[in-house]
Amino acid sequence: MNAQENQVALPMRSHTILGVCEAIGEDFGFSPTLLRVPFAATVLWSPMWSIVAYFALGVVVLASRLLAPKAKAAKVEAKAEQPALQPAYEQPELAKAA
Repeated sequence: MNAQENQVALPMRSHTILGVCEAIGEDFGFSPTLLRVPFAATVLWSPMWSIVAYFALGVVVLASRLLAPKAKAAKVEAKAEQPALQPAYEQPELAKAA
């Protein structure tokens, strides 16, 4: 994914409520469904506590995004700056003269 692409904010996406599960999944590198299913189950068991926990995690995610907004973009830029290594047996392609 290009770091310069315009991305819609997590709370504004059509498939999220506040984007808490998706943000945590992005930060730690796993599918947000692994959090959504347990949260849905806890809503059936104890709706008040699960909603309170969801909003508390939302505050934590918001604080982490405000304190370190460019952390992910810096990683992408660092990877882009590293030259791609070619195996020794491959010859670089040269432009053909007319």
